[in-house]
Amino acid sequence: MSFIDLRSDTVTQPTPEMREAMARAEVGDDVFLEDPTVNRLQEMAAAMLGKEAALFVPSGTMGNQICIRLHTQPGQEVICEERSHIYNGEMAAMAAISGLLARPVSGEDGLLDWPSIEAVIRPGSVYYLTRTGLVTLENSHNFAGGTVMPVERMEEICNRAHEAGLPVHLDGARIFNAATTLNRDVEELARPFDSVMFCLSKGLCAPVGSLIAGSRSFIDRALGARKMFGGGMRQVGVLAAAGLVALEKMRKRLAEDHANAQLLARGIAEIPGLQIDPEKAHTNIIIFDISNTGMSIADWTEKLKARGVLAIGINARELRMVTHHDVSRQDCETALAAVREVLALEP
Repeated sequence: MSFIDLRSDTVTQPTPEMREAMARAEVGDDVFLEDPTVNRLQEMAAAMLGKEAALFVPSGTMGNQICIRLHTQPGQEVICEERSHIYNGEMAAMAAISGLLARPVSGEDGLLDWPSIEAVIRPGSVYYLTRTGLVTLENSHNFAGGTVMPVERMEEICNRAHEAGLPVHLDGARIFNAATTLNRDVEELARPFDSVMFCLSKGLCAPVGSLIAGSRSFIDRALGARKMFGGGMRQVGVLAAAGLVALEKMRKRLAEDHANAQLLARGIAEIPGLQIDPEKAHTNIIIFDISNTGMSIADWTEKLKARGVLAIGINARELRMVTHHDVSRQDCETALAAVREVLALEP
């Protein structure tokens, strides 16, 4: 049985052009900085984000955690939104690896503002107060349903944080989705941040990899941290080649995924018992509440799977669907029909 897989955009398959590029990639030992394809990918990523340098890493989690490690000292706090991936989706890595405390803050629709951040900044004390070491933002915001933070708000937060002596890191796993929604160049979104991470292996369809970007001195330090974290990858140009295709070609089609997510969101909003605000479905992620249907998340995922649709629960009451390159508009129509059928068959 074939499935319409809406669990995540990480399930995308590399395109034929990516597979061809991977097969003929020129490679070298990247730990010695000798892989020409990796070097080209890093230069392209840095230029796109308007940063001095970039570094290819195996995963978004590693990229985030390298940046967090380099911006902070053990025992400090990291301010993050309470539904952020850094806080909820990275195995408490900042505590386990870097000796840091997360300071989660609630943002409306997952989006922080400066007053909410300023209110929890700790100046530190030799006696008992933990000092704030870093502010992190996420754009687009995964677990808030792909919501997007406007450029002006990001700039205000970064400017004010810098005035307070704090660096700011952007978890931009889906920054190209955010840029597409805002109709702004991705460089504008990245500009005010001290470091940025983005993923190649989500909506951009590459099989593996993420990049972090920042100043030249920051990336020089990140090389050592990547090696320490086990991210030194030898002839990795075979993966970087797919990343080059992702940046050159796949970012240009993300609006199609957003339109398909809107189709799902508006259709689900019309179904009695399900709750979603389509106006908050900014990108390719939709999250809807099933708690009034009398079925559990496990019930929903099982019944949808039986009808050829894969979705995932993010908590006890909310189901997530993510559109991507390997899901067509017709697939979304079919998925929507499956949702209606699940409810229609319930007593």
